[in-house]
Amino acid sequence: MDAQRALLDELMGTARNLTDEEKKGHKELKWDDPDVCAPYMARFCPHDLFVNTKSNLGPCLRIHDPKLKESFEKSPRHDSYMRKFEAELAQQCEKLVMDLDRKIRRGRERLAQDSAVPMPIPGKIAEQLSAREEQVKKLLEQIEELGEAGKVDEAEALMRRVDILNAEKTALANQADNKVAMLEKKMELCETCGSFLVSDDALERTQSHVTGKQHIGYGMVRDFLTEYKAAKEKAKEEERLAREQKAEERRIQRGQEYDSGGRDSGTRRERSGDRDYDRDRQYERSRGRDRPYDHRDRGSEYRSNSYRNGRDSERGGHRYRSGDMTNDRGRIRSRSRSPSRHGYGRSGSPDH
Repeated sequence: MDAQRALLDELMGTARNLTDEEKKGHKELKWDDPDVCAPYMARFCPHDLFVNTKSNLGPCLRIHDPKLKESFEKSPRHDSYMRKFEAELAQQCEKLVMDLDRKIRRGRERLAQDSAVPMPIPGKIAEQLSAREEQVKKLLEQIEELGEAGKVDEAEALMRRVDILNAEKTALANQADNKVAMLEKKMELCETCGSFLVSDDALERTQSHVTGKQHIGYGMVRDFLTEYKAAKEKAKEEERLAREQKAEERRIQRGQEYDSGGRDSGTRRERSGDRDYDRDRQYERSRGRDRPYDHRDRGSEYRSNSYRNGRDSERGGHRYRSGDMTNDRGRIRSRSRSPSRHGYGRSGSPDH
């Protein structure tokens, strides 16, 4: 019947049996509804772990629906909401573990105090032993009086009663010894669930504790907390490494841009100098083509060539000294004034 109802709910919805008026106020429940238990959606609800145990947390006030959990696992928003749900579950588990650890600390203190003080005989057994001893003492006094009076039968009857009381005393003493022996057994504390255990107890009792609901429940809580904290630390470490890698990539990119800018600037300066030099040479050549040849221009042409050679030498890292330049100019003037260069003969008259 339950399986059929679940199938109908899945096919027709939970509001299939409602009237039209009831359907107006009905809201179809989804997995992200606030009334749905987020820890149950993520992993488990702590309220389900300790039912019928000493650590029972009572029923959960929110909805646990396997169909909603299945819908959540198939949802495209699963990963984003999972972090939120796990954070809420971790908060609840953290509180449980803190309360349990406080209980374990108190248990350790109690065991330390009990081991320092010897165990006394239980009070009720001690009172019964004291009463039996008092009765035996009175009966022995009565038996002595009866023997002196010659009442042997009555004395023997009291003696049988004394024997019964002595037997009861022995039984009570043995019971007291057993109680003390049990109390003096070395106890230990379970570090997972905080339960008291007898050291070197029978294997069956130890196995029963380990497979118990309380031990398993607190084990799940502790394991989840350990896994959650480890995943959180790993995510922080990966985020830190990613930031460092991005910073290193930006630094390398800035260095490459700086190097590329310096090379481009030097290349631009060299190209600009070459263009200026070519422009000067082109200008001088154009001047030579435009003007008719004159012997008087040879000196200026030589000086122009010398000037260009000086600029070339400066570009190569060598400069003419001022004295050399003066000598060159003197030689240029002497050659320009030579008679042979102006068509005069040795006699000083021009050739006809």
